[in-house]
Amino acid sequence: MLDMEFFKTLHPVVQALLAGCFTWGVTALGAALVLFVKTVNRKLLDAALGFAAGVMIAASYWSLLAPAIKMSEGKSLPNWFPPAVGFLLGGVFLRLCDRLIPHLHRFTPESEAEGIPTRWKKTILLVLAITLHNIPEGLAVGVAFGAVAANLPSATLAGALALTIGIGLQNFPEGLAVSFPLRREGLSRAKSFWFGQLSGSVEPIAAVLGASAVLFAQPILPYALAFAAGAMIFVVVEEAIPESQQGGNTDLATLGAMSGFTIMMILDVALG
Repeated sequence: MLDMEFFKTLHPVVQALLAGCFTWGVTALGAALVLFVKTVNRKLLDAALGFAAGVMIAASYWSLLAPAIKMSEGKSLPNWFPPAVGFLLGGVFLRLCDRLIPHLHRFTPESEAEGIPTRWKKTILLVLAITLHNIPEGLAVGVAFGAVAANLPSATLAGALALTIGIGLQNFPEGLAVSFPLRREGLSRAKSFWFGQLSGSVEPIAAVLGASAVLFAQPILPYALAFAAGAMIFVVVEEAIPESQQGGNTDLATLGAMSGFTIMMILDVALG
């Protein structure tokens, strides 16, 4: 187990890297279920996707937007301006990625693939969809640790760790929600696991980029926090919630979302 006193002495970028590796590892754990279980009940999958959406919504406010608003107080601009601009830019960024990068959402036919037209296999498009939408999670973790290095009262190491734990929790169902559809597409168990965990490999990279960006340009910190929040909310509204509702288990998915929201809220308020 990582010694917290030692962890505090590490450079913020190293902290972000370790946190990103943790969230990636939890994705791999979820994907690893495909090695031992033949199928996952659709009700469980919808509840898990709803849970992930709830965690991301709560994290977007308590771990990202609220600190961004606090950091913007007492500046020349209104305290709502940096969070609002950053939040919208995060959504625009994900929208542009959606338009440009070929990908396919779970439970949708190959004819509904998004991004630039390509002849890539359906399995690659499925993995790219999750990889693309894991970028905001990695950025959020990295920016949170970068904010701690700025020594601002609204950004704490406990809060950054709470965000990391929350992202990790919702990455477990995301991992299985990638590997099992790949298995249904005919991939072997080993390949389904490999591509499932690979979808989370972008998180350590994004975490390092996020932490580095705010360390080199601290004035952008409230914008960066809100940017990560906007990108995550885009993912929730555009992908996680619709997918959780497609299987006909709407009430179960909604309860999953409320449970995820509550757990992330408790983590952030209790630790942050």
